[in-house]
Amino acid sequence: MKDKRQTLFIILSAIFLTNAILAEIIGVKIFSLENSLGLEPANIPLFGNWVLDFNLTGGVVIWPVVFITTDIINEYFGKKGVRKISYIAVGCISYSFLAIYIITLLMPAQFWLDVNATGPNGSDFNVNYAFNVIFRQGMGIIVGSLVAFLIGQLLDVFIFQKLRKVTGSKMIWLRATGSTLVSQLVDSFVVLGIAFYILAPEGKSWPLAQLMSVGTINYIYKFVIAIVLTPLIYVAHNAIDKYLGKELSEELQKEAAEGSEGFF
Repeated sequence: MKDKRQTLFIILSAIFLTNAILAEIIGVKIFSLENSLGLEPANIPLFGNWVLDFNLTGGVVIWPVVFITTDIINEYFGKKGVRKISYIAVGCISYSFLAIYIITLLMPAQFWLDVNATGPNGSDFNVNYAFNVIFRQGMGIIVGSLVAFLIGQLLDVFIFQKLRKVTGSKMIWLRATGSTLVSQLVDSFVVLGIAFYILAPEGKSWPLAQLMSVGTINYIYKFVIAIVLTPLIYVAHNAIDKYLGKELSEELQKEAAEGSEGFF
C-alpha cells in the first residue's frame, strides 16, 4: 500500500512538472486560435477601443494537463501534496530559465552559424539571434509567470478543499472545475499585471484597458477548456481507484481532506 501511494505521487508529480516547465518554455510563441481552426478572427471589442482576437501563448495548449493533475493530486494528497509539488515546480522553472539564459550567453560555433545561414527563399538567417530571441524572456514575464503560477496553485487547492467539505466524496466535477475556474481567473490577470504593467520597462507598460482585454480573452479560453476536460477528471479518478484499491483510495482521500485546512 505504501509503495502504491509513493508510485502514484511520483507519476503525478512527473506529469505535473514536465507540463509546467514545458508550458513556460513554449509560452514564448503566440498563436492564433481562429486561424489554426480555419476560422475568421473573432474581433471582440473589449474595454474601450481594444478589439482582440484569440491570440494565445503556446503554453495554454498543454496547461490543461496541469489543471487536471493539480486536481488529482489535490484529491488524493491534499494541500500538502499540491503545495509541495508547486514549490518544486517554481524551483525547477527558475532553474530552467537560468540555464537557458546562461546558454544564450555562450559564443556560437562558426560552423553552426554557417550551416544555418540560409533562410527561406535564400535569405540571410542568423540562427544564434533567433535562438536568443526565442528562448530569452523578459524578467517581468518570468517573475509574473512564477508569482501567478504559485498564487493560482494555492488558491486552487484552497477552493477545492472548501468545496469538498460541502460535497463530500460526491460531485468531483464541481470541486475540480470550480476551483480551476476561480484560480485561473486570478492567474490570467496576475501574470499580465506584473509582466506588462508593474515591471514593464518605462514607457512600455500596457494601458489598463489592454491588460483587461488580453486577460479576459485568456480566461475565456481557460474557462472553456476547463469545462470540456471535466470528463477526464472522472476517467483519471476511476483509473487511480482501480490501481489503489478501494481501501487505500478512501484512506488517501480522507487524509487529504483532513489535512487541508487554511490557505497556506
